[in-house]
Amino acid sequence: MVKVIPLKYGVMFKRVFSDPDIFNQFANDILGINLNVSKVHTEYQYPKPVGFVRSKYDLFAEDEEQRIIVEIQQVKEEDFFDRFLYDHLISMVEQVGGFEEYAFDRTVYTIVVLTSVPRDGSVKFSCAISDMNPVDEWGNKVQIYPHRIVFLVPRLVNDKTPPGVRQWLEFIDDSLDGTIDESSYDDPSFQKIIKTIENQTFDPEVLSEIKDAAAWEKAKARFAKEGREEGLEEGLKIAEEKVFTQQRQTVMAAQKMGMEIQAIAALVGLTETAVQDMLK
Repeated sequence: MVKVIPLKYGVMFKRVFSDPDIFNQFANDILGINLNVSKVHTEYQYPKPVGFVRSKYDLFAEDEEQRIIVEIQQVKEEDFFDRFLYDHLISMVEQVGGFEEYAFDRTVYTIVVLTSVPRDGSVKFSCAISDMNPVDEWGNKVQIYPHRIVFLVPRLVNDKTPPGVRQWLEFIDDSLDGTIDESSYDDPSFQKIIKTIENQTFDPEVLSEIKDAAAWEKAKARFAKEGREEGLEEGLKIAEEKVFTQQRQTVMAAQKMGMEIQAIAALVGLTETAVQDMLK
């Protein structure tokens, strides 16, 4: 058994699956397609905003014919199904930017990994697929649109989970308690992941993100169990401190680039006075 950083933490999930070899294998096994990308983006946004809410993708990759998006979500909000549908549709609409015709040059696949489940039991599956193909009056599906959203829930693996999907979900689930029996995984991809997430010395920035996420989870759990506001307040304080730290890092970097105070304030959404205080 080895101690690992659980894959429920977004920063660790992104570090693992931004490896093109791991990403390709994961997408191929989950989607059953022949994908070969050489670059996986993290925190990706389209250069120009699409729609009223700008989407950001945890992991994003595409080849000439296929566009693949992978998201890690811990069910923090009740509207997560709606949010991922929106992100999926944005990646389709973004392609129709010209005047020639309504056409999608690339197929959009969105994979959503839910590393926790709602307490109300509303999610009862390990693997669920949503597509856009119409069904006729005889109950036959008309194969028109190949686009798909795939929802994966590692904690709910069962005997109906497809084999190719099951191996990944069992591996992710195995990591969630912070330990993995490395002898149970012969596949080179899984061995590579274990080396990546093994609990060793990570750079301070990564450790900071993981500790913030862990503290937030503990605060939420305490609030839910005790029914007191203290837990929520602690979680909000952590979140506020993290936002402040990120803003200050951006401000410092912008100053080094020679940006004026007014421009920096507009960039981070703060007043000029607040920016000046951060630079003191």
